[in-house]
Order: sequence, then C-alpha cells, then structure tokens
Amino acid sequence: MRELICIVCPKGCHLKVDEKDNVTGNSCPRGKVYAINELYHPTRMVTSTVVVVDGIIARCPVMTSQAIPKDKIFAVMKEINKIKIKAPIKIRQVIIPNVLGLGADIVATREILKEEN
Repeated sequence: MRELICIVCPKGCHLKVDEKDNVTGNSCPRGKVYAINELYHPTRMVTSTVVVVDGIIARCPVMTSQAIPKDKIFAVMKEINKIKIKAPIKIRQVIIPNVLGLGADIVATREILKEEN
C-alpha cells in the first residue's frame, strides 16, 4: 500500500494505492490519474535562475515549459547552470530549447532590461 497526497487541487486528498492500482481517498477522478502517474511516471516542473550579462539584475528566473520526468531534474539543472544570457530578456523567451530532448523548453519568467552605462 502506498500513500500519497494529491496536488492536483488545493484539497490535498490523502490517497492510498494498493498493489492492484486501486486508488482510494480521492474526491475527484483527477486524484486517481495523479496517483497512478505519480507511482509510475512522476513528473515535475523545474524552476531556477540563470546568470544575466549586462542586465539591471544579475539573475533571471526561468522554468520548464512543461513538466519533465522527475529523474531528469538534476541533469536539467546542470544544463541550466551552464547558461549565461545577455540582456535584454523578454518574459517567456526561450533560453534553452528542448532541453535534453525532453520536449520542454527552459523559458524566462521575467523581463530583464539592459543596464544603462
């Protein structure tokens, strides 16, 4: 028996999944889908920052455009940590397209203006 807390909505249902993949404790059908996915194919959004060159601030917040497999988070973070981007940066600008071939882009989540000299 596995126990999970559903994160699909704010209710936070306490789910139980037995060895036959029967899910209990969910108050909606989305909880069952979440539980099965979390057991067999867990995914997460990744958020971080990258170094900004010539910007009014030194780092730009970024995130994945979609959830990636949980076991790829550290590899994606390695790729993010290699990057330095030059200002100006637009919100939703793709910083790393199709990171590690996972189908997710790393995108800027803030606009950063170029520093005036």
